Amino acid sequence: MKKKHLLSGVMALLVSVALCACGGDKNAEGTSAGSQAAQSQDTTAEESSNTLSEGTPVPGGSVVFGMTQDLASLDPHIDTDAGTRDVVFNLYEGLVKPASDGSFMPAVASDYTVSDDAKVYTFTLRDGITFHDGTPVTIEDVKYSIDRYAEIQGESSAFSIVSETVIVDDRTLEVHLNESYTELLPMMTVAIIPASNEDPAGNPIGTGPFRYVSYTPGQNIVLEKYDGYWQEGVPSLDRVEFKFIADVDTAFVELQAGTIDIMKYLTAAQAETLGDSYNIYEGSMNLVHAMYLNSSYEPLSKTGVRQALCYGVDRNAINNFLFGGKSHLIGSHMIPAMSVYYEPEAENVYTYDPEKAKELLAEAGYPDGFDLTITVPSSYSQHVDTAQIIADELSQIGVRVTINQVEWSTWLSDVYQGGDFQATVIGFDGTLAPSDWLLKYKTGHAKNFMHYSNTSYDEVFDKAYAAVNQEEKAEYYKEAQMILAEDAAAVYIEDPVNLVAVSKKFGGYTFYPTAAEDMSLLYQVEQQ
Repeated sequence: MKKKHLLSGVMALLVSVALCACGGDKNAEGTSAGSQAAQSQDTTAEESSNTLSEGTPVPGGSVVFGMTQDLASLDPHIDTDAGTRDVVFNLYEGLVKPASDGSFMPAVASDYTVSDDAKVYTFTLRDGITFHDGTPVTIEDVKYSIDRYAEIQGESSAFSIVSETVIVDDRTLEVHLNESYTELLPMMTVAIIPASNEDPAGNPIGTGPFRYVSYTPGQNIVLEKYDGYWQEGVPSLDRVEFKFIADVDTAFVELQAGTIDIMKYLTAAQAETLGDSYNIYEGSMNLVHAMYLNSSYEPLSKTGVRQALCYGVDRNAINNFLFGGKSHLIGSHMIPAMSVYYEPEAENVYTYDPEKAKELLAEAGYPDGFDLTITVPSSYSQHVDTAQIIADELSQIGVRVTINQVEWSTWLSDVYQGGDFQATVIGFDGTLAPSDWLLKYKTGHAKNFMHYSNTSYDEVFDKAYAAVNQEEKAEYYKEAQMILAEDAAAVYIEDPVNLVAVSKKFGGYTFYPTAAEDMSLLYQVEQQ
């Protein structure tokens, strides 16, 4: 059994997160977060951020972060969207937490060990750590949190293989698995909450750098610095407001007016129009941006039809028009930042070829095309704009597209949870566990909202999931990605560039390879 010290940034997945000013050297393929991911693993999370690089920090102050969506739930154990996880990252922590370089940092645990057969994970509780209400975190709270999360997630998560959590003593917990699984550590970011809190959604209490103040649906959530935070020196800010502005254009107007300080997901055109009051930072959204297809809709149940759509969509045109050519084009359901497991060959399975698309449609029995409705959340301009470009491109191969714009809450309930759609344009994120990205294509899985089924894929995925040898695991996951690409499970487009505007009043903005807006690293800059 080998002891793992979390402070050393263990289990880094060779992730490099680009962070540079607009006009830097990131090329059209987005290699700053892709092929450059094999750079030195000795870079720490602090070194890979821009902390302390933008002026003299001034303690205190407040920031307003503009978001174009509301929160799904403040209960950290309920499956939510990436935007919600961006926010609650500041409230809650697990036994470990992700760092900006893809490694794991100590949080509620100080260290851990993994048995040689990867069936027992042992965690040591940090000394003196407290919840936001001032009460000490106990090993019973840790067990309660893990057990609660496992029960809520059920068979849809890796926690379904947890046989039991065992309290060894007042500082030690063992997580026993009923099968070998080497990807559990990324899952142990699950929030630790008080066992006594009967309403986590209405009364959020965690161990993070900020504590909950108020939440007004449709307007904002306000957080304040937690003075009892276990890590010295952070956070620097006293107050953080995440302001919800559903209309993208209105949000950008507020950014220009200075009523919000930070806004992400800017288009290249928006970034170019901002004045000298903002820095523009360039990273990756760490999303699989794609047009996802409902395989139960008769035309889309045929592989040839799905392949035709892949040949009929010009990924380069979408990238160039929306993101100035800065995104990384992809061909399957994995992001380049997961470089150990990423299969670059999937990028080359399809090229833009309308004539080939027409041939495939004719062979599949649709020489005159077919009707297709693309449902898209209206609050995300990049998804709406992508859908509009796709509609125009597919019209050239005879596919008649109707775009159905819906509110975010409707998209979640009808499309993602209900599976009631024909096609949708959206971006999916994931954890630092490779299985989390690919699980949604397993036949009959609870997260398989696309109704996709491929027995060859299921067999390869199961081999990857069970593999203990990391090289073997990576090869199986790469094989699984190629199956998705060749079978055209979806029309994969890109891992979009993330252009973030940050007021020059602040420094320390940091990108992460998972959903996280880390306000603990943000600080006021002394004004000259």
